[in-house]
Amino acid sequence: MPVSVQTITNLLEKLAPKRLAENWDNVGLQIGSYQDKVNKVLIALDLTEAVLAEAKEAGADFIITHHPFIFKPLQAIRTDLMPGKLIKEIILAGIGVYAAHTNLDMANGGVNDALAGCLGLKETKVLRQYGHTALEKIVVFVPKGHEDNVRQAMSAAGAGWIGNYSDCTFQTPGIGTFLPRDGADPFIGETGKLEKAEEIRLETIVPATLRKNVVKAMLKAHPYEEVAYDLYPLLNEGEAYGLGRVGILENPLELPEFCRLVKDKLKISFLRVAGELQRPVQKVAICGGAGSELLESAKFAGADVLLTADVKYHEAQAASEAGVAVIDAGHDATERVIVPVLCAYLREQLENLGQEVEVIASTVETNPWKTL
Repeated sequence: MPVSVQTITNLLEKLAPKRLAENWDNVGLQIGSYQDKVNKVLIALDLTEAVLAEAKEAGADFIITHHPFIFKPLQAIRTDLMPGKLIKEIILAGIGVYAAHTNLDMANGGVNDALAGCLGLKETKVLRQYGHTALEKIVVFVPKGHEDNVRQAMSAAGAGWIGNYSDCTFQTPGIGTFLPRDGADPFIGETGKLEKAEEIRLETIVPATLRKNVVKAMLKAHPYEEVAYDLYPLLNEGEAYGLGRVGILENPLELPEFCRLVKDKLKISFLRVAGELQRPVQKVAICGGAGSELLESAKFAGADVLLTADVKYHEAQAASEAGVAVIDAGHDATERVIVPVLCAYLREQLENLGQEVEVIASTVETNPWKTL
């Protein structure tokens, strides 16, 4: 059964809120309508003519990319030239297009966590913090016997997560009172008669960005006609977000060995490295895509090496002089690790909603570089 584009984008922005994107970026729905229906999703790093052809052949009606197809403001849409030609084809095919770019770089569970996981890094932390997720406490009063249904709905919407633990709530029994007036349709009790009901005070934590979704899910699952609930801002700091990650290899390796590990895990035939080849590597800083700007952050974190892409000549020199090895493994290789991760995430989220929408990963090679 198809779902709306709005449902898909809500799930994507649960993982990577648009507010995390750099102000120069262009993320979100790029082509299509939030009311359009989606039967099949294709996830790719880029949107090219070959990727569009792949989507058409597979019967996909929604494409999610990491790199925005529409990045800079368009001065005109010439259908005989790119990108206007492709925009016309996309619209005529009835395919929607969505981009999650720097917000997916920043987000927990995004590009950089996928890259760190691929390399087997442990004890990972954000390399350059931009902030923490704001947290809130939500309290709702539920008739006894219905608390598990409400808890499950709220948890599925993103509440109750503390670290690697989900469904974290506290429940206190008590007595609720209410008097249904004329026009009321009470779940318990009678109109005009004061009712005393056994209720459970259910409280949990929720990221402020997910408040609306959690409240909506809670109200839908709650049996009462009018639901009593409270929201409190918290001073607790949520998860840190920002660019890059730094973590530890389980076993130290010499730099050439680590380079071989990178080539194996990222499935690449070559890379560029600057630094002392005999140096041991255990603490690793990474940034998918162009991340040479994080050199000082890597040095401050005590990293032995910075793995990233698009490193310039003088940046490599500066890294060597700073005592930090730098590896350029290519823009494509350091970011395409997110594609299978994003596929798995979206499949799981849709399954939790009881939706059977197919999600597939693109097999098209969009890296423009060839090695001769």
